[in-house]
Amino acid sequence: MVHADPNISQKHPIIRQLDDAAINRIAAGEVVERPASAVKELVENALDAGARRITVDYADGGKTLLRVQDDGCGMTEDDLPLALARHATSKIDGSDLLDIHTFGFRGEALPSLGAVGRLTIASRAQGAAGVEITVSGGDTGALKPAALNQGTTVTLRDLFYATPARLKFLRTDRAESQAIADVVKRLAMAEPFVQFVLRDVSNDDKPREVFRAEAEQGDLFGALHGRLARVLGREFAENALAIDAERDGLHLTGYAALPTYSRGSAVAQYLFVNGRPVRDKLLVGALRGAYFDFLSRDRHPAAALFIDCDPNLVDVNVHPAKSEVRFRDPGIARGLIVSALRHALANAGHRASTTVAGATLGAMTPEQPAARVYQMDRTARPSASPSFAETSPVWGRVETAPEPVVEEPQEAPDYPLGAARGQVHENYIIAQTATGMVIVDQHAAHERLVYEKLKRQMAETGVARQALLIPEIIELSDAECATLMEVAATLGEFGLGVESFGGGAIAVRETPAVLGTVDARAMVMDILDELSDQNSSNLVQAKVEAILSRVACHGSIRSGRRMRAEEMNALLRDMEATPHSGQCNHGRPTYVELKLSDIERLFGRT
Repeated sequence: MVHADPNISQKHPIIRQLDDAAINRIAAGEVVERPASAVKELVENALDAGARRITVDYADGGKTLLRVQDDGCGMTEDDLPLALARHATSKIDGSDLLDIHTFGFRGEALPSLGAVGRLTIASRAQGAAGVEITVSGGDTGALKPAALNQGTTVTLRDLFYATPARLKFLRTDRAESQAIADVVKRLAMAEPFVQFVLRDVSNDDKPREVFRAEAEQGDLFGALHGRLARVLGREFAENALAIDAERDGLHLTGYAALPTYSRGSAVAQYLFVNGRPVRDKLLVGALRGAYFDFLSRDRHPAAALFIDCDPNLVDVNVHPAKSEVRFRDPGIARGLIVSALRHALANAGHRASTTVAGATLGAMTPEQPAARVYQMDRTARPSASPSFAETSPVWGRVETAPEPVVEEPQEAPDYPLGAARGQVHENYIIAQTATGMVIVDQHAAHERLVYEKLKRQMAETGVARQALLIPEIIELSDAECATLMEVAATLGEFGLGVESFGGGAIAVRETPAVLGTVDARAMVMDILDELSDQNSSNLVQAKVEAILSRVACHGSIRSGRRMRAEEMNALLRDMEATPHSGQCNHGRPTYVELKLSDIERLFGRT
């Protein structure tokens, strides 16, 4: 017996044409997710209008008030009503949806905002009178004259008042305010020659300036460096490497931080395509891939990267919020990022981030004692006799140690890492530079040197393979098989030989010899998971290089070994000549540099 589904109407469904108000509210749900989404759309409109100064005000996390003022081209009384019509725009003519040179192009933002809030637009074009129009819950008012300078002011009050259910999904005022600030800062990075001001006007009597970035001057790289210093902080700017590379019509610029300046999450990764801030798995995966050999899995690189290309090479019409893009050839974009960043990191040589020295100085700052202890001056080393050790309240027990061998100091330590002056605790090399001193972790530094040497040897001779006596046949879906075969050549470079076996199956015939016994099926499935998640896979390379790293660890100078002066200096010279020697195989610094001025400040000599 067949029972009717209670959830399905037994009447014949009727197709209805939705009215404009319902259509706009539906569109608003796609375009305006939260107050920050509205800010993004309005600021992008201001930039498209050629604004050089943009001010954003908000109240109560943007829920009760959003206001964006700009000095752009403005609109006339004929333009203003059209701007509130769906799919009306001045940015494209509709003939080519790929040839897009502006932030906006859909013509949905303003009518969507007017459908769910109380929207007022006041605008004045050059040589025209100022006009104002209001839309409340989709109902458009009459045009009125308005007094203002050239530009546009858009005011949005009571966001989602017309769709109160959406209000329940908003977060706290603090969280929404933070999201607004993040949107403004991302757009400020994309446009360094534009002034941005963000204010919290929740308290009308005391507006609070949350963020300000003055328009930068100079060339693009100088302006971008100054803007990134303002948005991401001086520490990022001091420890970032300039990126400038081009391949097959794609131009990559920006700044990427040294591995020793890393973060605990991906919060400091900013990616832009033709000036548009995007969150794209392909680009994030490429950024991660460029650093995977220099950072442990719990650390994340910091970077602000900009890809510029012909609009026909990338599709931005993928998502209503325009936060995702699709490249015509994603492999070129990924390869450009990986190769450019790795080249920049290699050129950085032994450089480590300045924050390492800052953390060291912070750790060396003495705590204020509860009671001041005065001690008479001693011109000689304290006695190491048991009686003195037991009775001295200051020195405690002193262990006897062999006298160090005093080497004749070298003249003029002009090397970047200086000349070795001694070794402490049989693990740390102390070197004097022209402007200060360097402390080197001998084991971590030599481990990196050996690792880089092993990688060079592997690149020259290739990864040794071991042929399986019986090839392992792995059944996959047709789609998985096709995905894996697309990267078969790359996998082969690292010793994993796979080939199609027909019927959706693949045969694993070779595995990297350095890995020993391998669960080929588990490795292949992990590679497929990584390809699905990031559109690329470094799994085999990571496993091979992890073994090399382990070999380098066991083959390097051990902690506790006393080194002669010539050995220490040879290690310093090798570090200066070896790329990536500023961090060990796990992303930790191999040395700390302290400037003489910093040391003098520790002792109150300034």
